[in-house]
Amino acid sequence: MSSDKPPLTKVPVSRFLERGSARLSLELVAGERGLHRIIAEPAINRPGLALAGFYNYFPNKRIQLIGFAEFSFIMSLAPELRVKRLADFFGAQVPCVVFARNKRPFPGVTELAEKYSIPVLRTQMVTGLFTNAATILMEDLCAPRVRVHGTMMEVAGIGVLIEGQPGIGKSETALGLIKRGYALVADDCTQLRPDSNGRLVGEAVEVTRYYMEIRGLGIIHVPAIFGVSAVRGAKHVDLVVTLMRQSEVDAELDRTGETQLYRDFLGIKVPQVTIPVAPGRDLVNIVETVAQEYKLRFSGQVAYRDLDARIKRNAAQLEKKA
Repeated sequence: MSSDKPPLTKVPVSRFLERGSARLSLELVAGERGLHRIIAEPAINRPGLALAGFYNYFPNKRIQLIGFAEFSFIMSLAPELRVKRLADFFGAQVPCVVFARNKRPFPGVTELAEKYSIPVLRTQMVTGLFTNAATILMEDLCAPRVRVHGTMMEVAGIGVLIEGQPGIGKSETALGLIKRGYALVADDCTQLRPDSNGRLVGEAVEVTRYYMEIRGLGIIHVPAIFGVSAVRGAKHVDLVVTLMRQSEVDAELDRTGETQLYRDFLGIKVPQVTIPVAPGRDLVNIVETVAQEYKLRFSGQVAYRDLDARIKRNAAQLEKKA
């Protein structure tokens, strides 16, 4: 049976180490040649049963965490048995091994790490805290990703993805919003991924982060011109604004805001608003207002419903007078 779920992103140990060096207090102890190994599952495994010699259902595709209990168990074994258990453990071709509580690896671990090209890492964090933090990080790294042509902004606290045909004015609109005090997330190419709560997150492709291309001007570095407050690293995508030329917009386009459209990315639906583009239209002002109106709806105030209720009340009063 086929699945509609997008595949998980493959995460090499080098990427996990890079992202976790500060966040998880990680350092490489041995096995540098194995940093290319792939962590295929985001969960963290504590290999107590494997170290005791039981390998049925052993999840060898996960990060293996040696906590205080595992460390104490191995140290309690006779030297010969300890060597055998560790050799069997590394021979299972795990992606990497992490020692918690800043514990030094057992004697012989460095040699096994080099022999099997399996990275051995160490963290200062206690076992429980590391498990929680590393799981969140791995879910982030493993999340499926898709790149879309669109400019991502934070406007009035709302994450707005501005999409449209090339040359329609996405970057120029974003530049105008930045000058009004809002922040750029990504220009032209935005990378999308789901977070652990099932919400969509937008961010820039790393190589183009904080840069914009303005037609006729060229490439600009946004924080250098407008300051660091003018950029964001990532933002939840709350709203998609689709810019379309007036001639391409459906003549029956909803004029009240009652009909809610959606865009689907990675199986996640995001509210969509279509904005006709025509000479003289102030797109910066319109997109800003769209974001503010969307934010207002969270408080329960919906303009078309309020107006409809007022019209009905007015009609009822006129009937009574008649």
